[in-house]
Amino acid sequence: MGMLGLSWGALLRAAWRTVLLCLSAWELAAQTGGGHKPLYIWQTGPWGRCMGSECGPGGSQTRAVWCAHSEGWTTLHTNCNQSGQPDNQQSCFRVCDWHKDLYDWQLGAWNQCVPVSIRNAGVQRPAVCTRGDEGIQTREVGCVQKSNGEQEEDAICEYFEPKPRLEQACLIPCPHDCVVSEFSMWTSCSKTCGMGLLNRIRFVLAPPLFGGATCPNLTEFQTCQLRLCEGEVSLYSLRVGHWGPCSIPMPRQARQADQPLRQTNKPPKETDKVSKERDKPSRETEKMSKGGDKPATASHRQSSEAEKEANEGGKITSDADMQHNNGERRLKNRAKPGEKLPKVNRKLGGAHRKPDRPSRQADRPRRQKKTKNKEKREKIRQKVRDRLRERGKVKDPETRELIKKKRTKNRENRPGGKSWDLQVGYQTRDVTCVHKNGSVEALSLCSQEMLPVTFQACVLTKDCDVTGWSEWSDCSKECYNPNGPKGQRTRTRRVSQFPIGGGADCPELEENEPCKPLGEGAPPCTVHSWKTTEWTECRVDVLLSQQDRRRGNQTLCGGGIQTREAYCVQSSADAAPQPGPLRNKEAIRPMDSDLCLAAPPNTAKLCHISCPVECEVSSWSAWGPCTYENCQDQSAKKGFKLRKRKIVNEPMGGTGNCPHLVEAIPCEEPSCFDWLVLQLEECIPDNEKKCGPGTQIPQVQCVNSDGAHVEQQPCQDAILPMPTVCEVPCPKDCALSPWTPWSRCSHTCSGKNSEGKQIRARSILAYNAGEGGLRCPNISALQEVKTCNDHPCTVYHWQTGSWGQCIEDAYVPATNTSVDRTGGDDASCSVGMQTRKVICVRVNVGQVPPKKCPESLRPDTVRPCLLPCRRDCVVTPYSDWSPCPPACQAGGTKKKQVRKRIVITSPANGGQDCPEVLTQERECEAASVCPGLRWKTHKWRRCQLVPWSVRQDGPAAQETCGPGMQVRAVSCRKQDGGQADVEACLTFASSMPPVTQPCQLPCQEDCQLSSWSRFSPCSADCVGVRSRKRTLIGKSKKQDQCKNHQVYPISETQYCPCNKYNAQPVGNWSDCVLPDGRMEGQLGMRVQGDIKECGQGYRYQAMGCYDQDSRIVETSRCNSHGYIEEACIIPCPSDCKLSEWSNWSRCSKSCGSGVKVRSKWLREKPYNGGRPCPKLDHVNQAQVYEVVPCLSDCGQYIWLAEPWSVWKVSNVQLKDNCGQGVQTRKVRCMLNTIDGPADHVEDYLCDPEDMPLGARSSLLPCPEDCVLSDWGAWSPCPLPCNGNHSRGRTARTLRQPGQDKSCPPNKETEPCKHNSNCFHYSYNITDWSTCQLSDRAACGSGIRTRMLDCVRSDSKSVDLRFCRELGLERTWPMNSSCVVECPVNCQLSDWSPWTGCTRSCGLGGTLWRRRAVMQAPQGDGRPCPPQMEQWKPCLVKPCYRWRYSTWSECRSEGAQCGEGLRFRNVSCFVSDGSAQQDGSLVDDGLCGDLEPSVDGDTHIVLQECCTVPCPGECYLTDWTVWSPCQLSCVSGDDLGFGSVQVRSRAVVPQDPENLSQCPEQELEARPCTEGQCFEYKWRTGPWRGSSRKVWCQRSDGLNITGGCPMAAKPIADRSCDPPCMKPRSVCTAAGVCGCEEGFTEVMTSDGLLDQCTLIPVLEIPTAGDNKADVKTIRAFNPSQPEASTPGRVGRTWFLQPFGPDGKMKTWVYGVAAGAFVLLVFIISMTYLACKKPKRPQRRQMNNRLKPLTLAYDGDADM
Repeated sequence: MGMLGLSWGALLRAAWRTVLLCLSAWELAAQTGGGHKPLYIWQTGPWGRCMGSECGPGGSQTRAVWCAHSEGWTTLHTNCNQSGQPDNQQSCFRVCDWHKDLYDWQLGAWNQCVPVSIRNAGVQRPAVCTRGDEGIQTREVGCVQKSNGEQEEDAICEYFEPKPRLEQACLIPCPHDCVVSEFSMWTSCSKTCGMGLLNRIRFVLAPPLFGGATCPNLTEFQTCQLRLCEGEVSLYSLRVGHWGPCSIPMPRQARQADQPLRQTNKPPKETDKVSKERDKPSRETEKMSKGGDKPATASHRQSSEAEKEANEGGKITSDADMQHNNGERRLKNRAKPGEKLPKVNRKLGGAHRKPDRPSRQADRPRRQKKTKNKEKREKIRQKVRDRLRERGKVKDPETRELIKKKRTKNRENRPGGKSWDLQVGYQTRDVTCVHKNGSVEALSLCSQEMLPVTFQACVLTKDCDVTGWSEWSDCSKECYNPNGPKGQRTRTRRVSQFPIGGGADCPELEENEPCKPLGEGAPPCTVHSWKTTEWTECRVDVLLSQQDRRRGNQTLCGGGIQTREAYCVQSSADAAPQPGPLRNKEAIRPMDSDLCLAAPPNTAKLCHISCPVECEVSSWSAWGPCTYENCQDQSAKKGFKLRKRKIVNEPMGGTGNCPHLVEAIPCEEPSCFDWLVLQLEECIPDNEKKCGPGTQIPQVQCVNSDGAHVEQQPCQDAILPMPTVCEVPCPKDCALSPWTPWSRCSHTCSGKNSEGKQIRARSILAYNAGEGGLRCPNISALQEVKTCNDHPCTVYHWQTGSWGQCIEDAYVPATNTSVDRTGGDDASCSVGMQTRKVICVRVNVGQVPPKKCPESLRPDTVRPCLLPCRRDCVVTPYSDWSPCPPACQAGGTKKKQVRKRIVITSPANGGQDCPEVLTQERECEAASVCPGLRWKTHKWRRCQLVPWSVRQDGPAAQETCGPGMQVRAVSCRKQDGGQADVEACLTFASSMPPVTQPCQLPCQEDCQLSSWSRFSPCSADCVGVRSRKRTLIGKSKKQDQCKNHQVYPISETQYCPCNKYNAQPVGNWSDCVLPDGRMEGQLGMRVQGDIKECGQGYRYQAMGCYDQDSRIVETSRCNSHGYIEEACIIPCPSDCKLSEWSNWSRCSKSCGSGVKVRSKWLREKPYNGGRPCPKLDHVNQAQVYEVVPCLSDCGQYIWLAEPWSVWKVSNVQLKDNCGQGVQTRKVRCMLNTIDGPADHVEDYLCDPEDMPLGARSSLLPCPEDCVLSDWGAWSPCPLPCNGNHSRGRTARTLRQPGQDKSCPPNKETEPCKHNSNCFHYSYNITDWSTCQLSDRAACGSGIRTRMLDCVRSDSKSVDLRFCRELGLERTWPMNSSCVVECPVNCQLSDWSPWTGCTRSCGLGGTLWRRRAVMQAPQGDGRPCPPQMEQWKPCLVKPCYRWRYSTWSECRSEGAQCGEGLRFRNVSCFVSDGSAQQDGSLVDDGLCGDLEPSVDGDTHIVLQECCTVPCPGECYLTDWTVWSPCQLSCVSGDDLGFGSVQVRSRAVVPQDPENLSQCPEQELEARPCTEGQCFEYKWRTGPWRGSSRKVWCQRSDGLNITGGCPMAAKPIADRSCDPPCMKPRSVCTAAGVCGCEEGFTEVMTSDGLLDQCTLIPVLEIPTAGDNKADVKTIRAFNPSQPEASTPGRVGRTWFLQPFGPDGKMKTWVYGVAAGAFVLLVFIISMTYLACKKPKRPQRRQMNNRLKPLTLAYDGDADM
């Protein structure tokens, strides 16, 4: 059982494995067979950077490779298929930076735009195309080698720049159908008899684009038959073919050698039909061989010799009049070579008649004679050669060489030379006979007397041929300049063969390329740079406004402008440009300013002139004691009292300009030292008593005359002050207060009317006790007065004058030399001397002797000074003379040359002056001729005919006559007539004249006439006739047919021209132009000052002159100079005007810091571009304020209290004069000066807190009571303030109390309270003031100030001493420099010269001149004017131009159809140049100065080949003109597909039988530029019955076919079904039946019209009607009256406004008019009844009294 169990377990495990294996295989099969991803797949990362040691293909790059589960997580490599493992390494191309020059992206062309709907199946195309279909176009982009274009890896090029895009969006436009015009009118019938065709054609306006519908038939035709043909109708027509190529005739030997061959090949039958031979082009050579086989007659030999001489380039010429008949115009001669054409109306049989051949024997004498003549001519030529050879021996070799070169050049320029190679040949054409069905038949079927000419002379076409390029010329730049433009080198090639007979034109004969000078030794180039003169002195006046300039000639300071001149000079390239002024007298010649390419340096800058600082002094001190003038020398008996003052600022230029600082008064008994009483000690009673009389000992100090304390020894000689008597009151005595201090002296000196006094006072504090005590003094004794300053008012002082000019000191050697200013304006060279005048002056009197003033105080009269250096004037050398204009532009007036020099440095300090002449002029030497090139034409050579071998069978073959070709030489000449290369004229001259032209040799029967003479003169315009004549010449005089003056007129007569001219103004008035002033030269650039830019000028209007036919002519015909002038005014700018500054207001605070204000009022607003006003205040908009801080001395106003009055006792103890009493005194606010209180002022100026009491009530002590003095000042509270401190005051005992009595407390204290009696102090600093300028300055540097204020803790400003005593720190600067922006006016350059006219002729031409802003406005400067350019009209000149006439009808000469010619002429037309005027025909002589060209094309074509259709032939019309250029647009927007124009040819059939042979119509389209958009819309006409006209119209009003969308086409037919048969019914636009106007529809139940009835009317019943209260509306039919109702009383009225015809009746209009009049009347009466009466107008006040603020408009910015 164990073995069995084991086996069963093994079997189960094996089975389980089998199941799992099957499941795995099934899953794998399901993944592979079912299309699912495998469980494990290989994944790769991006390739890394290509690494390698060398650049190129030897690198390698790696990438990461891993195995991943299909769900995304990474697993082992073994789970993935090992055979499919991607590579993790590959070779690569390692890119380096230098590969950028080797590889690049190659961009392929964009493929065709494919609609998005095709690429994306889900996108549907729109049903209706409106703008276009969106598409995508692709291209190929690859990385290639630049050298060979081989494809490389994209990674190489991606290393340097990203790969360009491969796709882009595009637009596939909607299909555009072909657009054609309307049909023309029907042509006449193509046949005069029989069945013909009528035709009408149209042309194509726009080709089909983008798959649009093709063009419809351009031709419509219909049959016609005017009448039946009578007799036999010709079925054949003679047709001529194209002229064949130009051929050269074979030489005679070649023709003779070719003769036997031609005869053997000749067919045996009908050799006499020459017409057939001429019809076949292949037999042209047979005709030539026939001519060569015939024996030559004399005439034939002469013709052959003439041809030979012509071919050899002989100098045989013919009369030009033979070719230019009747003096026709030169341009018309190109179309008509001669008036007389070859005779072609010979008989047809004459063309086939062969001339008689004389025998050789008869011809032998002639040949012998010819041989003799030939020998004779040869002998004459030999003699001429010998004579020329002998003459040439005399000339030197150089002359012979020059003659040889000249002949060679003439030979080359002559037609027939090697550069021309002119060969005159012949060309032939076919003549055939064609049936009307187009088949070619025998020539004999065409009945015609004379066949057309089948040959003509021609010039063999030769294209232009040039030589190879020459070597490159040397570089035009021979110097080295890395920053300048490069030079150019040139190579040329010559013309080896000029174009002949319409050959290809010559290519460019010169080629240029930039170059650099070769070699390292190339010298540096001469460059031009700017130099400047020195800055001028600073000027302030140019910145002032118009108002400021009227202030006078006061010295100005502050901001200004300095200018300098910039000029161009020549310098080397390696030298750095230095635009600054020249140093060390370096002066370089100025050049033309245009040579300097860099921007010019600034020629103006702001500057500053320091304003003078006036000397400010302090107030006078008090008069000092009488002292000696010199205390060391006290021998003088008289002394001086002095008072002094100090300088409180630093004045400009030192203290020399300050006023005197010391004043002196003579006095007696002077002393240098004296005792000064400091104070008196307490009164000590005598005899050591407690009271009674006593003395006070003074405390003294020795002081000098200046009041300074010194030792006591110097005062030994002075009288010591004595003790003062005093009184200590006893208890019963009167008690007095101490004396107050002496007041200040009331006057500084004593005179007749004034005396100095000092006052002191005391008061009674207690009265005495009856008789026992010392009585009180009288009231007068309570005050003492003493004299002071008793010296007379004779004050003296030294007065000084200003310092004189600094001059050289004679005792110092002179070293002042002329130097340049290199270090500024303060350079000095030596020390000089200045003097001034010093005098003694008595105040209010004048000068007195010097001994009156203290000599020790006398100021200096001489001082040393620094002499400024002398600076000489420095000028540049003269510039080169300005170029003279060419003589051809001189206009008959002599021009002048100018040269100038520029002042670099102005003289100063006595330096050498500048020369007076800075500009020189001289007249130009007129050149002989203007440079230029021109073509010179030589005489036409002999007319060369077609070779006789060709024309022998033609008409007049026996004569040397008929059409031919002649040539002439052209050469290039300079304007002076000198020879020039033809290549030069090809490049610089006009088009080359023709060198060939057709000609006509007259035959014997031709009539020859001379040229027309000039017309005879007219005696006067519009009167008489004038005539011209010509005559018959040669044998024509004897021919009768030439005497037919109707065919050959020999005189012409015409009326004299009637010329009447009138002048008319054209165009607008020009700008107002000021007269031109002096213009600055071009050498320097100056800054414009205030030049005159306003005032009276002139404006101009052009005048046009017209003749009687309204054709414009030269203005001189109207005796007009071409303009109407009219005076005009350019208003001058007016600046803003303000009033002067008002006075400064009083400081807003009497103590501490406040503000003071001054203002200006607006007087006049600016206008015409004047300087704007400054910012105004925002209240009344008419005032300018200036506010500055100010500081008021807190001690300038003080309270002055008078002594207390006597006590007034108010209680019962009057007997003892004690008890309660009152004292009063006056208290006034006084202005405090250095001499004491001076003037009484308002009380509010003094501090009310410090105001003393004016009254006091107290207890008056009784006798024997203790008497105390007044309380003293409170002691200061200690800082900081807090509640722990206190302050006190004391009183002194003046009278001791009696027995049993005591004194009250003499001390009093109180606590210190913050902001009550204890204060903190701090500095307060104000804001900065505005920038303050000197009164003489308008702008520039100024000073702004601020104030320092001492503020108490309760915010009260107090004296600064409170803060100073506390030692508070003050580190703030009180002054600061500032700048007021200068109002710089806009500065403009001078007007440029007038430009050339914008039009060469015609109306509307203008001349312009411009100016530029040299200095932009700054600050409140005057703004720039808006007009920076001006214009005026040009002189009106007629516009002459050549114009083609219309082409003539195509005519085939000598045949009914085939190839023919059509001609046109060019004529001179005149117009005014406007697009509205097409031009009028004038005489061709007026266009004589113009180069022959039509619409810019110099190739004049006056004839061209055309085709005359044969009868019955179906042919194409000529090409139409190109249609207007049209863009592809949608709603006026360009789609960007360019523009196109088209032309077409329509088919014209002539015979109904040949319609099947008609060609296809033709269409040509080409791209163009400057196209326009056209819109197409359907238009409809009015309905006429059931139809109307519907057509398509272009936006320019042209009716067309095509272009309009057919889906939007309106209906043209509105027929109704069933038709409208009811009376008054019509078919409506909706296609249903309706009624006419005035009728209404009655419909049936199925919606059809039943009948049309009239519109309803109103019925008004009359009286008696039983329905009178009911209004009914019913239909009324007048054609069927309603029967009367039985029993109805009265009748019924009907208001029917419409008549039977449906129109409004007349009475309705009358009722409406009456109702309207009634309504107007009611409204008018209502208005008049309700209208308020007018108030009487008040008389307006005089505008002069109007306030200024009301006149201002509130513009604060102005």
